[in-house]
Amino acid sequence: MLEKLMPRSDEFFDDFDAQCAVTVEGARILHTLLSDYRDVANRVQALKEVEHKGDSVTSVAFKRLHQQFITPFDRTQIHSLLSRIDDVLDFTNAAAARLHYYEIQSSLPEATELARVLVLCTEKIREVVAMLRLIKQPEQILAGCRAIKQLERQADELLRAGKGKLFKSGVDHLTIIKWKEIYDLIETATNKCLEVANVIEGVVLEHS
Repeated sequence: MLEKLMPRSDEFFDDFDAQCAVTVEGARILHTLLSDYRDVANRVQALKEVEHKGDSVTSVAFKRLHQQFITPFDRTQIHSLLSRIDDVLDFTNAAAARLHYYEIQSSLPEATELARVLVLCTEKIREVVAMLRLIKQPEQILAGCRAIKQLERQADELLRAGKGKLFKSGVDHLTIIKWKEIYDLIETATNKCLEVANVIEGVVLEHS
């Protein structure tokens, strides 16, 4: 009864929107880098700065979560959603960093395609998270979650195909090890998008 009498804080939705915006930005930087492979150090640095921006947004949101009495939905769910979105950007940044640290000389089309799917995943997350403000209209939200899951399955297929081609390419073992790790990091980022969708589904099912 008390919660019904007190105003609901919408500041968390602003935090989610800000998180999603920087996550999309980071994914686009990675895809652009792999699509047009030049100026690697500067582009990787740009993504690192975006990731730091995302960390700042997440930190402010976590602080709010500890201080705010009224929240739009369960605190554990808010924490999980903030954490999973943050994870997407972290793994995106980690993949880009490996390109620089491992002195990768040129991109691979399979990696570029995997990054493209990651961009689509992050854009869909941004769209679905924005709709949480209208949580009493769950159909579109759940449809968006299904779309994210479909994209993640597509990423799984791309990962398997990319690794298969890599292992049959005849390149040296060290190059294979480097690219395998990069592939895995990008695919893990898409898997974190799936985890975001799972959290959102739980929120919708509980509150719709």
